[in-house]
Order: sequence, then structure tokens, then C-alpha cells
Amino acid sequence: MRLRDEVSRLKGGLAGRESANAARVRSSKWLAVFSSAMIPALLQTAEYARLAVALGRDVDEDDAAKAAAVRVDAQAVLFEEGRRFAFVLAEGAVRTWPGSPSLMLAQLDRLAQVSTLPHVRLGVVPWKTEAPAFPLHGFSIFDGSVSVVESLTGDLTLTEAAEIGAHEEAFEAFAGAAVYGDELRALLGEIAADFRELAKQLDN
Repeated sequence: MRLRDEVSRLKGGLAGRESANAARVRSSKWLAVFSSAMIPALLQTAEYARLAVALGRDVDEDDAAKAAAVRVDAQAVLFEEGRRFAFVLAEGAVRTWPGSPSLMLAQLDRLAQVSTLPHVRLGVVPWKTEAPAFPLHGFSIFDGSVSVVESLTGDLTLTEAAEIGAHEEAFEAFAGAAVYGDELRALLGEIAADFRELAKQLDN
């Protein structure tokens, strides 16, 4: 079953949408997230979040600031006992820079820090690794019962077992191609070096 209930949340503003998303996260014990284009909300720095909540739309600045604050506050669940998180990102998601190279350097530091949390599994699929499938879009699977796909105008909520199963299969395929731990942090270091070089080029 496909539900467009998330679209209506935009009527309550970005902050309302973020509050609803935060409530969904808090109600879940197990969350698996695949992202092909951007850093997942739970892993974003405050500066990245301020840009991400608007998704390129012309929005009210105060609403966007409140929404970003709600998004960042929701990240407290990463440190709560009894929860498990798995994040798999395509390298393209880590290299896409919405603001500036310096913003991304801070974001890369954030990813490295989160990767050390005991109940968080964070992996990145390097571009040098053959992709197991085309990463058409990202998705978040909550407790194996709901999968949410974010779009520009709202979120598509999937609840049918076959659809969730397809997303779980895709997640496991990308997870199997990802690097973790020290190998992940080495990759993040390489990407950071590229952003530092880019910053120098932009300054010239």
C-alpha cells in the first residue's frame, strides 16, 4: 500500500514535517537507511541539515531553521540503548556538496565519529566497487514493517510486504558492497583530501 500522507505534512511547514519524521524514528528500534544522493538526516551536521531540509525549494527561512533544529535534535536517538541503526551510502552521496567544501569537511568528520558508535553500522559503497544494482533512490526501513522514500514534495510510505522485501534485498546488496570501520574511515579521509584540494582551487 502506498500512502502520500507525508505530502500533507508540508502543509504544516517544514518543521512540522521534521517533527513527524522524528516521531517515526523515536518509535522504531531498528532502522536501516540506504542513501544514493545525500547524507541521511540522522547523520547530518547542523549546517548540512539547514540546506537539506529545504531541498532546493523556496521556503520560509525561519521555518527551515526550526526544521533543521528539530532534525538535529532527533539525532539523540543514535546514543540511546536498545536501538540499532544501519546506514549504507553510495560514495556519490558523500561527495555531493550542497554548500561548500568546508561544510563537507565537517560532515565527513561527523560520519567518522558516528561510525565508531557500538550500535550503529555505517558503510559506504566506493565508486571503485561495482554496484550491485542501480541506486535509483534512497529509502529508510523502520522495524522491517515500513519503508519510506523521500521525494521533493513529500515522502512515499510503503507498507506492502513485497515492496518492503524488495527494499530489504536492495539494502543487503549494497551493504555487502560497502566498506566499514577503518576501511571506511580511510575512504572518508581520501574524500576529505579531495575537498581540501577543491577548496584551494575555489580560493584561487
